[in-house]
Amino acid sequence: ALLLMELGIYRLLEETLGIFSIIAMAWLCTISADLFINKPLGLAPPGIEFKRAHLYDINPVGLGAMTLSATLSLIAHFGAFGEIAASLAPYITLVIALVASPAIAWTTKGKFYLARKPRQSWKKLTSITCSVCEHAFEPEDMAWCPAYSAPICSLCCSLDSRCHDMCKPAARFNAQVGTVAKTLLSESIVGKLTTRLGRYCIAVALALTAIGAILAMIAHQVSSASPETAEVVNRTILIVFFVFSVISGVVCWFYVLAHDSRVVAEEESSRQNTLLLKEIAAHKKTDAALQNAKETAEAANRAKSRYVVGLSHELRTPLNAVLGYAQILERDETIPAPRQSSIKVIRRSAEHLSGLIDGLLDISKIEAGRLQVYSNEINIQDFLDQIVEMFRPQAQAKGLTFTHDRSPALPQFVRTDEKRLRQILVNLLSNAIKFTDEGRVTFDVGYRSQVATFTVTDTGRGITEKDLTRIYEPFQRGEADSVRPMPGLGLGLTITRLLTNTLGGEIAVSSVKDEGSTFRVRLMLSAVMRAAAPPQEKRIVGYDGPRRTVVVVDDNEDHREMMREILAPLDFIVLTAAGGTECLTLIEGIMPDLFLVDILMPGMSGWQLVSRLREAGQTAPMLMLSANIGDAAVLSDSDDSHNDAIGKPVDIRQLRDKLALHLGLTWVYADAAPIIAEKPQAPMLSPGAAHVRELLRLGEIGYIRGIEAKLSDLAKAEANRPFTEALRAYVAAFDLAGFMTFLHDFDEKVESIG
Repeated sequence: ALLLMELGIYRLLEETLGIFSIIAMAWLCTISADLFINKPLGLAPPGIEFKRAHLYDINPVGLGAMTLSATLSLIAHFGAFGEIAASLAPYITLVIALVASPAIAWTTKGKFYLARKPRQSWKKLTSITCSVCEHAFEPEDMAWCPAYSAPICSLCCSLDSRCHDMCKPAARFNAQVGTVAKTLLSESIVGKLTTRLGRYCIAVALALTAIGAILAMIAHQVSSASPETAEVVNRTILIVFFVFSVISGVVCWFYVLAHDSRVVAEEESSRQNTLLLKEIAAHKKTDAALQNAKETAEAANRAKSRYVVGLSHELRTPLNAVLGYAQILERDETIPAPRQSSIKVIRRSAEHLSGLIDGLLDISKIEAGRLQVYSNEINIQDFLDQIVEMFRPQAQAKGLTFTHDRSPALPQFVRTDEKRLRQILVNLLSNAIKFTDEGRVTFDVGYRSQVATFTVTDTGRGITEKDLTRIYEPFQRGEADSVRPMPGLGLGLTITRLLTNTLGGEIAVSSVKDEGSTFRVRLMLSAVMRAAAPPQEKRIVGYDGPRRTVVVVDDNEDHREMMREILAPLDFIVLTAAGGTECLTLIEGIMPDLFLVDILMPGMSGWQLVSRLREAGQTAPMLMLSANIGDAAVLSDSDDSHNDAIGKPVDIRQLRDKLALHLGLTWVYADAAPIIAEKPQAPMLSPGAAHVRELLRLGEIGYIRGIEAKLSDLAKAEANRPFTEALRAYVAAFDLAGFMTFLHDFDEKVESIG
């Protein structure tokens, strides 16, 4: 205490506290005047607003009254108005604050109290969640933030400085000072003050003023305490002032530069944020448009799929009759031999059309992602014989060597999806023959540990290394500039890989450019142990045992009659019904041995009929028939009331196999026809240049019936038979490109020989 008194610090503290008391008095009196005078008189809004988002940075009423009262009181405190005024300085503060506050409020009409009004719609709410801290507050604590476009609490609003008071741009300190400056100063002066140099001068002036005021107060206090040292103290204070002036000048310059850099960075950040928000908004619009386009495309795709399924069903119904009767007539020995070739053309054409419909449905199912496979027992030996018999003539007609080898371990019967396996092998073999101009095509089948390996090798043009990665892509066609264009849509290998994967297998390819390609497919083919069927070349005339009754239920009369034509010659008793109700009436009191039921029928569907038959006590096997058996069967996977399914068009051999399986039949065969020794192949002679040109013309316009008629006319001459048979192989496969190539090559050979 003695030390404080000796140093004079106690007296300095006394003086300092006196000054602070005057400032505190000015602040408290200003608040009191605002609450007890301005608000009752209506000079200020009735409520008390504390949210920064709703207040001006500077309120002239409070700040002006406090500054005026504090300034005059401090002047009086330092003795400018005499000793009495100095002793009454706090009272002077009180009087001036109580007078100045309402006076300024009346002058400004109280417009600087609120920068904006709270939302009226929030008055009825009990709580509002802050978008920043996610806490709930009363409406009085909340404000609407345009920066977040959401409510924000007063605390988060005070702590967040990134928005730069977007909610009250005219109520910021800079804006208010600028408004006052424009009122007091000319526009040119204001413009100069807003430049970097002008702002630097203002900052230096404020810094020097603050430093000078502080040093002046220190000099005054020290001079009053010891007048004898006043001159030395004043000189020292002046030196300190100049030193701090230099330092403050440098600091202010760096401050102005830092401020400008921050403003530029914030403007750039704001600009980039604006661009980002615009881009996000644009992406949202694009995403919405893409979503709408996707939904539209999916709706169109679903409509297309429904149309394709419906169209295929309508096409298969008459095609079933065409193919069925073609198979019946082909086995009819009473038909003259010259007409047998025409019937074979009808059957092949119907099978080709059926294959086109299957491919169309497969594409639709692939796009919809709902391709299904079904496991059935097939005679793999007969199946492979059919494949070989189908492609060997095509290869020979093109001048290729076709070799086939199968493993002795391959069983007679296996379980797989015959239709899908046929598609895989047909696609691979047709590609091999199509893209091979000379050499050979090899088709090998291996079997080990229930896994079959199908290998197709050719000596064709091969596949380049870069094309190996895209041959399985849709609509990719193997073409080259130096060869003729190949027919097809480029979906063969795509469907092949998809079917292989769906069957649980794998496909691999190896190829060398201009040397050939090898495709290898590995599939799980479970062996089925059952007695081998007799040779299929023999004609079935009946079966051992009592006569069996088969009920055919189909709304299509042609199909009912066709099934009668197929089954009646085999000694079956065939009963037909046009619908489910008629079938239930027909079988009252009888127990048929087997039912053939169409799935899609008006009124009662096939599935409903099967359920009714089971409820009625019918235990006979029930085979479902449909043009869309692949799709309809899926709907009844959980229903075990039926025993099997057959697709339309009906294959007679498959139908007989199903009947033998479910009825336990033993077929009775007719005596085998005598084997005729194969005649040596006659040399292929030209029918004449005119006939060749006529065939070329028919091939160019794609007139199949005209080509068939022309070949039949040429075949009347025995010498033309080898020539016509070679061309019939192309016509049977609808390979017009190969047909044209064969004729061109044949014509060139004839000319070179001539």
